[in-house]
Formats: sequence, structure tokens, C-alpha cells
Amino acid sequence: MWSRSSGWRIIRRFDTKTAIGIGIFGRWMSSEASGKRFAAVWGNGDYGRLGLGSLDSQWRPAICSAFRGQNLRSISCGGAHTLFLTESGRVFATGLNDFGQLGISQNKSYATEPVEVSGIQKDIVQISAGYHHSCAVTVDGELYMWGKNSNGQLGLGKRAAAAVHLPTKVECLDGITIKMAALGSEHSVAITDGGEALSWGLGGSGRLGHGHESSIFGFFKSNSEYTPRLIKNLEGIKVKNVAAGLLHSACIDENGCVFIFGEKVAYKVGVGNGDNATARFKISKLPYSEEVSCGGYHTCVLTSSGQLYTWGSNENGCLGIGSTDVFHIPERVQGPFLKSPVTKVSCGWKHTAAISEGNIFTWGWGGSQGTFSEDGHSSGGQLGHGSDVDRIEPAMVTIGKNVKALQISCGFNHTGAILEYT
Repeated sequence: MWSRSSGWRIIRRFDTKTAIGIGIFGRWMSSEASGKRFAAVWGNGDYGRLGLGSLDSQWRPAICSAFRGQNLRSISCGGAHTLFLTESGRVFATGLNDFGQLGISQNKSYATEPVEVSGIQKDIVQISAGYHHSCAVTVDGELYMWGKNSNGQLGLGKRAAAAVHLPTKVECLDGITIKMAALGSEHSVAITDGGEALSWGLGGSGRLGHGHESSIFGFFKSNSEYTPRLIKNLEGIKVKNVAAGLLHSACIDENGCVFIFGEKVAYKVGVGNGDNATARFKISKLPYSEEVSCGGYHTCVLTSSGQLYTWGSNENGCLGIGSTDVFHIPERVQGPFLKSPVTKVSCGWKHTAAISEGNIFTWGWGGSQGTFSEDGHSSGGQLGHGSDVDRIEPAMVTIGKNVKALQISCGFNHTGAILEYT
């Protein structure tokens, strides 16, 4: 699904419009009270995924001014769309709507400014954006999903439409309280308030943890799950955190242990044989872990002491270890994080972002060397450093004085953060 065309490497500096976007931090925040929480976005602007009212890309963080007067709780960046959650429990979406991932209507192919997701009458406490689908968890643990559903990733059953344009409650979960959900490219995972893990959607490569084994001809015995299914390989294990990537999923249990699903990813970290996707794969030699994030082909884990570990594909330096060498076992990300703990982490397709002491650090794919366009031009800016140059080590993003970062989210080739004025 994700590919890029070859092209000349070009270095693009942020233009006047982006510079103005940075400059307004001081003016915009000067009129706001301390404690105000707002969103900053940067990277590819196609289809309005940044929510800034245009299709322009941003090479440095720019404020999403649509929420002036409202406090924001969280942001989730997907393939080419972005979800915002306000403190009052309302969800807004911007960007591409080709499969209904904005949750608004079939008549709008994209939105350049955040529009409110309709049809959810309850307050929302958690959101997640996948590549083409979206979800929201209500205050009482109900799960609503919308967007692309060609592989059952919305969990609405085999008879559901291939694209669902409005938030729809996952009825088969009635009586079950969902605590957290995470969306990947074509699959979804969730955990209940009792710590049980569920997954559904495309089952190829073992990403669901249900044992979708490959035959000798490369076909799958059962390729999709159309409703949420208990991951039996985690039976008896109380899960507290989940993540979903391109071809794999990961979770952390109550004892701080990390497990991954996905035969290709498991094989690369040396815990599988490349053919067996039926078992859970425990990542050993990690300290007590609190948070996990899955990217295209890499994974990051944040420990209780604020250490950041990463492994997997290292194309464009997305592991942040100072090289582009592939690591099959967890490697600690050092640099600025040796002296200051990490509090949040997020993986995009081939870039990564983290928060440490209220500062944002990014690394990996900056957009250089061409992506999708026929002329090989960059679609980058997702690192927020003013150019499309790749970074192989964590580099701090300028977000202004008297501002601290609270949450970070990496999409395919854009990034968003929730910041607070101090």
C-alpha cells in the first residue's frame, strides 16, 4: 500500500507563510491564559490534513487556530487525515474523506479545516486514526468506528458496507467496556477495562494475533476478522496498552512486559521463525514498560523510568540510534534522552517523535529523496525542522517560549502535538 517513487533529493526550506505560522506563536499565545491547550501541526498538507484551511505543507509547527477558545485534550494523525479531541469530549476531523474517515458525510471528499464528527451523543475520552479509518471511545466505554471497512477493520460484521461515512457503534461489544483502541493500516486492536485484548480487520502477516498462518502458496487460511475477537494467545494476561502499525501489533501487560504480533516483524526481532504467527512473541530484555507505538516497520517502547527503546527497520534513520543500521533487538535511543526522561512517543510510517521535559524531538524520514509525486518532489516537513532532510538522531523541534508539549502523534507524513501555554 505504501510506496514511494524515486527522484532527486531536494532540500526545501520553510517559506514565508510557514515562517509566519511560527511567528504567531507569541502573538497568539499572548492573549491566552496560562494552561491553554492547543494543537500544532506540520508536514504534508495534501487534502487539508493539517486543518489549517489550505493544502499547503508546513515545514515547522503551525498553530491550528480553528480551536481558539477551546481546550484540546488529544490529537491523532492518520494516513491523510487528523482527529482532534476537545476537553469537552467532542471530536473534530480534517483531511481526506475518500472512505468516510472524517465521519461527516459522503458529499465532501476532503476538508481543509476541522469539522465536527457527527452522530456520537456521548462524551469521547479517546480517539485513534488509522490509515483510512477512525474510532472514538466514549466515557462509558462504547466504541464507535467509521471509514474504510473493506477488510472488516470497523468490526461491524460481514454485511457492513465497505465504507462507513458516519460513526457507527460496534454493537457486538454491548456489555463490554472498552478502555483503549488503536488503529493500524487495515486492522484494529482494543483492550477492555478488564485487560482483555481484542483485534479485528485484515489478518495477514499475523498482525491480529489469531494465528492466520500462511500456506505454502502464500495464501491465508482466514484473512479477515469482521467483528472484534478475543486474542486467545493473551488469555490470562492483563493488557494495559496496545498499538497497531502497518503489518504488526503490540501490547504491554500489567507487569510491564511487551508482546508483539506479526510473523514478519517477529522474525526480524529474532523471536519467531518467519512462518508461525500463532504464538505471542514476548520481547525480552526490556525494563518495565509503560507505552508502545508501532510504525510502518519499526516499534518504540517507553519504560517506566523514561527510557526509550526501539527496533526494526531503520530506513531513513527512524530508530534514532545515529545510523541506518537495522536492529533486530531493542536498542536504547540515547542522545538527549540520556539526561532527560521521555514521557511520550509516537511512530509514523518512517519517522518518530517523542516528548522529553516538555520539548518535542523528531527523527527519521524528513521527506527527502522523493515520495509519491512523479517528478520526485518531496512531500515532507513531518520532522518540523524547516527542511526535508532525514535525521538519524533525535533533534529538538522549535515550539516557542513558555510552551510545553503534552502529547504527540505521527501520521503517514505529518505530525501533530498538543501544547500547553505555561
